[in-house]
Amino acid sequence: MIPIEKVKNIILRFEELETILAKPDIKKEDFVKFSKEYSNLNEVISYARNYIKTLDDLDQAKKIVEDKSVDKDLYDMAQSDIQETKKVFEELEKKLKVFLLPKDEADEKNAIVEIRAGTGGQEAALFATDLFTMYQKVATLNGWKVEVISLSSSEGGGYKEIIASIVGRNVFSKLKFESGVHRVQRVPETETQGRIHTSAATVAVLPEAEEVDIKINEADLRIDVFRSSGPGGQSVNTTDSAVRVTHIPTGIVVSQQDEKSQHKNKAKALKILRSKLYDLERTKIENERAKTRKSQIGSGDRSERIRTYNFPQGRVTDHRINLTLYKLPDFLSGDAFKEMSDALLIQFQEEQLESLIG
Repeated sequence: MIPIEKVKNIILRFEELETILAKPDIKKEDFVKFSKEYSNLNEVISYARNYIKTLDDLDQAKKIVEDKSVDKDLYDMAQSDIQETKKVFEELEKKLKVFLLPKDEADEKNAIVEIRAGTGGQEAALFATDLFTMYQKVATLNGWKVEVISLSSSEGGGYKEIIASIVGRNVFSKLKFESGVHRVQRVPETETQGRIHTSAATVAVLPEAEEVDIKINEADLRIDVFRSSGPGGQSVNTTDSAVRVTHIPTGIVVSQQDEKSQHKNKAKALKILRSKLYDLERTKIENERAKTRKSQIGSGDRSERIRTYNFPQGRVTDHRINLTLYKLPDFLSGDAFKEMSDALLIQFQEEQLESLIG
């Protein structure tokens, strides 16, 4: 059971913020800061108030049941009220517990999405393109902005690798469960006998780190420059504009050659490196927290097969929560994406609650 003082503090803080925000002389920076906190509390304030009221209703009903002098009709009515009120109370308690769970500070951040074609050759490259198109459509539906950072095309069409930055509200929280191996089963256009081929692509979703999140020591970096070549670099291969940045302590290497300017390529490489280092630190902390957890929904394990897209059957299956949606076209268009991501979030929250209780 949630301590009653904790719930009362939510209500008191909400009322305090209402008073602060109503002041005509409030500073702009304070208004922005307190508005954010007010908005977060606004999502649960009705649950908090109903929690207090329901707890009071339960106490009143229990007093009637414990009173030996009440008649049978009143006793039976109180017993029925207790049963009904308990159900309401349990639902309110669950909502509040989810709100009180430790917050992932990265949830509100933008994201860097990396998609790489895996097994399956040309078909894998086409599937990587399909996945990127899907995330673009999800971004459009959410009002997010997508910017391609790096792109390597396959000779027969499709992407061998694409890295993009997605900017908007709570991007990472909505996309963080996408990290892992995505598998596709379909008949390629070049297949004359109608056989189903299985291909795969790997997705990595990183919270986009700011300079305040991760300080990079220049002494820890080795910067190499070279001439661009291949897709994305044809127009700039006459100068040493491509950049390879190696972070010596971790061994992480990031290369960029899409821009004609060496300076711009270095800036893009450092942006990706910063996010990789931030993700590495987050993963260490998460692994410590998750030692007792059964599932790996939130682990970001990119070697794990997380989802299968079966075109002949028109279904998409997420293996972590055993959820199958027979609406593959809607999923790839972004329309049914929220249904899957919401189910993943609910399961993740339930696991967190179990680990807290345990």
